[in-house]
Amino acid sequence: MTTKVLRKVIRIDEDKCNGCGDCVPACAEGAIQIIGGKAKLISERYCDGLGACLGECPQGAITVEEREAEEFNEEAVEHHMQEMELATDELPCGCPSAAVTQFERHAATSTSPTDIACEQSMLGHWPVQLTLVPPTATFLNGADLVLAADCVPFAYAGFHRDFLQDHALLVA
Repeated sequence: MTTKVLRKVIRIDEDKCNGCGDCVPACAEGAIQIIGGKAKLISERYCDGLGACLGECPQGAITVEEREAEEFNEEAVEHHMQEMELATDELPCGCPSAAVTQFERHAATSTSPTDIACEQSMLGHWPVQLTLVPPTATFLNGADLVLAADCVPFAYAGFHRDFLQDHALLVA
């Protein structure tokens, strides 16, 4: 049986939440996840009640309230965070083309700007579309990031050569 105590815990107003997910990476304890298109507090014991997620919600859907809740459990948070790290980087839709993948980059084979057609791809991960990349994607850890409009790789012929070597890419 779980003991409940009077303490501060976040509350998420589902009517205001648009499911943007900005609150998820702001929660250092991993207490918030997007489920069914809405932010959800997955466990009261993971929420420290400090409200680091408050300022990240553009809809004002998150508040801190004092109420009876499970006690904050730091050991449970550590276990939960370890499980999240071990979890696969797959999206819930199950679409194989949206599965997070990292692969080896090949060294550039051409140095001449006129020989662009023979160049190798410098892309080192998939997906690249911002809305498909989970915030836990391992290729984002410590990465130098290039954020590009979706038309740039088509409009700029030397995009891979000039921007992607040693960088992660997100397209929006």
